[in-house]
Amino acid sequence: MAFDIEMIKAVYARFPERIAAARKAVGRPLTLTEKILYAHLSEGPASQAYSRGASYVDFQPDRVAMQDATAQMALLQFMQAGRDQVAVPSTVHCDHLIQAEVGAVKDLTKAKDKNKEVYDFLASVSNKYGIGFWKPGAGIIHQVVLENYAFPGGMMIGTDSHTPNAGGLGMIAIGVGGADACDVMAGLAWELKFPKLIGVKLTGKMSGWTSAKDVILKVAGILTVKGGTGAIVEYFGDGARSLSATGKGTICNMGAEIGATTSIFGYDQKSAAYFQGTGRADVASLADSIAEHLTGDEEVYANPGMYFDQVIEINLSELEPHVNGPFTPDLAWPISKFAAAVRENGWPAKLDVGLIGSCTNSSYEDISRAASLAQQAVDKKLVARSEYTITPGSEQVRFTVERDGFLDTFGKMGGVVLANACGPCIGQWARHGAEKQEKNSIITSFNRNFAKRADGNPNTHAFVASPEIVTALAIAGNLTFNPLTDTLTNADGNAVMLDEPTGMELPPRGFAVEDAGYQAPAEDGSKVSVLVDPNSDRLQLLDSFKPWEGTDLKGLKLLIKAKGKCTTDHISMAGPWLKYRGHLDNISNNMLIGAVNYFNDSTNSVKNQLTGEYAEVPATQRNYKENGIGSIVVGDENYGEGSSREHAAMEPRFLGVRAILVKSFARIHETNLKKQGMLALTFANPTDYELIREDDSIDIVGLTSFLPGKPLEVVLNHNDGTAHTITVNHTYNEGQIMWFKAGSALNLIKAAIS
Repeated sequence: MAFDIEMIKAVYARFPERIAAARKAVGRPLTLTEKILYAHLSEGPASQAYSRGASYVDFQPDRVAMQDATAQMALLQFMQAGRDQVAVPSTVHCDHLIQAEVGAVKDLTKAKDKNKEVYDFLASVSNKYGIGFWKPGAGIIHQVVLENYAFPGGMMIGTDSHTPNAGGLGMIAIGVGGADACDVMAGLAWELKFPKLIGVKLTGKMSGWTSAKDVILKVAGILTVKGGTGAIVEYFGDGARSLSATGKGTICNMGAEIGATTSIFGYDQKSAAYFQGTGRADVASLADSIAEHLTGDEEVYANPGMYFDQVIEINLSELEPHVNGPFTPDLAWPISKFAAAVRENGWPAKLDVGLIGSCTNSSYEDISRAASLAQQAVDKKLVARSEYTITPGSEQVRFTVERDGFLDTFGKMGGVVLANACGPCIGQWARHGAEKQEKNSIITSFNRNFAKRADGNPNTHAFVASPEIVTALAIAGNLTFNPLTDTLTNADGNAVMLDEPTGMELPPRGFAVEDAGYQAPAEDGSKVSVLVDPNSDRLQLLDSFKPWEGTDLKGLKLLIKAKGKCTTDHISMAGPWLKYRGHLDNISNNMLIGAVNYFNDSTNSVKNQLTGEYAEVPATQRNYKENGIGSIVVGDENYGEGSSREHAAMEPRFLGVRAILVKSFARIHETNLKKQGMLALTFANPTDYELIREDDSIDIVGLTSFLPGKPLEVVLNHNDGTAHTITVNHTYNEGQIMWFKAGSALNLIKAAIS
């Protein structure tokens, strides 16, 4: 279960030489981010790697982590790669397919029965190829990784956008699509455009109601959901060193909500204490031996403006608790201004449900602080006026907080403990009454609050806050309650105030667990059979995508012109669709059904140019495919924001969409499109978006001389006989152009290994 200590020794052995070479090459001090990236360059320090944001660079990660929803497609692809074993330590974590409905025990039992064939497939393919397997109920991938695998100075990729959680322990941890994971597991280098750097200097020290969650809620308000795109966020300063390791993980986790490639903190005594507390004192000892390399150079932090592309400073002593939302994680409200915002905007003040936990906030510290408020509610004769749920992050955390009495405390307040899984955070919530689509408010300690994400109801106003604030507002039952200043009336009719929450970073009696839920792979997997029923509607072996035909693409139909925010949730919804994550044909029936059509302001309703009638998006695209006609999708800013799910790229590729043309892309989605042999294009002039008409037939010209840095042309043939020719840009390098020509990156992997 614990990772190979020899691997860490090997990583650390190359640090001094690699970092010295990098410092010499750039001629200046280095940030922590640069040190780790340069230490993981696939071919060692190379001059082209030192220009931020200018070029793609090959890296060699130390580890791959996959959650069960995305692991299905990642491993179906890996099975085609021709390898007997994974080339780097890899794990699968069963956390996404467990639906929250009644409570932990019943929900987990139901999930094991309902998802048996998927779990059997993941267990068998992991067993065969040398992959560690974490069973359903073991916990949420990011909490399990933090407890068992993350180490300072390492590099990990994971098939989940919140993989950066491990940055709380000083690891460069980046969310990717399954095709990227497949590359690394097959022994190939992993490609990333060398990121820009955003420095966040933390001064002062938090107290009272403020928590680490409030740091990232504040940063999200400053940078917005796309302000971190193409950048790594590095936190530093005395304030950073005062935060717990799991608190740092919370901040790095939700860095995905600002579009950041990843976020990271340096190694310090809080990190060392967490390693020791989770049975990894040997890791702390190794890290101590090269501690100077596991933080940025002193000169960098003394003059951050000289070394970061952008610097933000936050005084933790002055930071207020925040509540962000609704409908977007970057609409940030200090608690002192939130009640007024609720009233002025007409948001439902009555709070229906408060939910704590998730991969973002399910540590021992989070739960102990929330439990201190629950205990106050009991002691002060307050009855929670909202429903209240608790999602532990791992079986280790759950077992320990149960032993220490916290779950019993929540129960006395009326709380319901859910399974150690993602649950409501990703739409796996069978919320009773959600089908009525009534206007209501919920508040969570999760990371995302897009419309319909949690319960499928577009009228659910979801807000994000710390577990402490969520708990306090659930007790009050009203969003206009400010626990720092307001009183509540108890069962005796007395006005009482909630005291500041208290908690512990680590359990005083240490962590405990009877069965963590880990299954080690077979030493020899050659005789292990992978379990896939050919008649399954949940699993489907993959066929290779066809290579490019060698010509410009002409006569493409406009499938949809998406209006406004179009996240991966809009492109490929989660919730009930999660059951088809291993079956490309079936899950393609959710393609773009959440995107808003520019021409009629409706979802899942586009004009079929062959029939002239309006129909569902997947059905329209299948009609085009049946008739041998390609299509194009047009979108707005930050297209593909959100989850790392590559299904949002594979579905349009599978159904015959040839290109995605947008104002700008979210990083992971753009890479996913490239990996699947799609054309990911951006308007050279964003206002050209307005030229796209509903009945357009579209040509993409210049592909026969497709080169890095050379724009392409798109001809918009309108049905009135007129046409517009516009210039479109791309970010393909030579290798990525080869992916396009081969039909996918996987096609090239197969060719190289065979």
